[in-house]
Parts: sequence; C-alpha cells; structure tokens
Amino acid sequence: MLIPSIDLLGGRIVQLVQGEKLRLAFDDFEYWIERFAKYPLVQLIDLDAAMRQGDNAALVAQIAKRLPCQVGGGIGTAARAKAVLGAGARRVIVGSSLFKEQEGIGTVNTAFASELADAVGLERIVAGIDSRGGKIAIKGWKSQVALTPDDAIPALEPYVAAFLYTHIDGEGLMQGFPMAIAERLRALTRRQLIVAGGIRAQQEIDDLATIEVDAVAGMAVYTHLLPT
Repeated sequence: MLIPSIDLLGGRIVQLVQGEKLRLAFDDFEYWIERFAKYPLVQLIDLDAAMRQGDNAALVAQIAKRLPCQVGGGIGTAARAKAVLGAGARRVIVGSSLFKEQEGIGTVNTAFASELADAVGLERIVAGIDSRGGKIAIKGWKSQVALTPDDAIPALEPYVAAFLYTHIDGEGLMQGFPMAIAERLRALTRRQLIVAGGIRAQQEIDDLATIEVDAVAGMAVYTHLLPT
C-alpha cells in the first residue's frame, strides 16, 4: 500500500532532503487534499513540532478532519496524543519520546510506551523508528541514541499497532529503498510495518507489498514520479 506523506513546515507543505535541505514547498493545500482523498491512509507530519520550533496544530486539525491521517511530530505525552486524536487523527506516530540515552547508553522507554497504550489504546499508536547510519535519530533527526532499529522494534512490539521505519540516509533522494533492510525488519515484528526513505517507483511499492510492508512516499509523489 502506498501512503502519501504531507510534511508541514512554517505553514506550508514541504519536502526536505535527509531532513535538512528544503527541496519543494507548496501552499495549495486544497489541491493535495483532493489528490490524496482516495487513499485509505495519509501520513501527516508536523516538522516544526518535531524540531521543537513551534507547531502547525491548526493545519494538522484541518487536514485530519478531511483525510484519514496518522499524525506525527512532537507527540511526547499521553495528553498530546489524546489531543491529536481528538482533533481527528486516526493514529499518532510517536518517536523521540520512546527512547532515552544516559551516559552513552540508549534504552527504549517502555514505561512511556505502556502509559501511552493504556491512555489511547495500542491500536492507535505507530512507533516512529528513524534511522541514520544504522542508529536511531530523535528530536527532528538532530540527535541520535545508541540504539538500532533491531533493538527497538522487539521491545516496543507489545505497545504499538505499527512501526514506521524511516531510512534517513535515503530520505528525499529518490534512489530507492533498500529491500534488504525491509526484509530484515519484517522478520522482527508481526505488527504492520511501514517504510519510508527514497521510494521512487511503483515496482518498489509492489515488491514491498509482497513481503507485507507498506510504503510512505513524499518526494516521488510531489514530483509526479508516482501517479496520484
């Protein structure tokens, strides 16, 4: 399944390369909402909230009322998750708050994962596993913890409905998603697995579907490499 992505930054729809360089920006929300209305799921990320530099909460609420969205970006408490779900999101994507690091040792914050699952229901939680150079990145990809996706996924499985793995090394480059990583991660969990980062062609999406992995695409959608 293809899941188109809407990334919000400064009140606009954007596409960044590896989370840093602005490549595309759009103000025509109505056009893209209409284009994405046929999809069973849309990914909506508030980059400002993820980077701790403000938020696009009003826009998120407007879009989530019109599209079936899983929403991420700065969701660090159960109260915030409830607010986002209450504003219309189908599910929340939680990333940074699931991980801790102290004195160079990374740990999975299973206590928070359990608290969140009790508060909103695990069926409404997607664990965001963002990876750069094999290590998990947090806080809008500005920091890393000494954990790998292979460490995190089994620890979080009891508390979430799905995993969203983003391959930051390929994000926005449209060079293809590494299938070997998708296959390895698929073997780690029985939950829904969604991958993102570099996806550029329908054949990739079809290949991922054969191993029961869903695909998020942004740059290839907005440049019309993938039809919508």
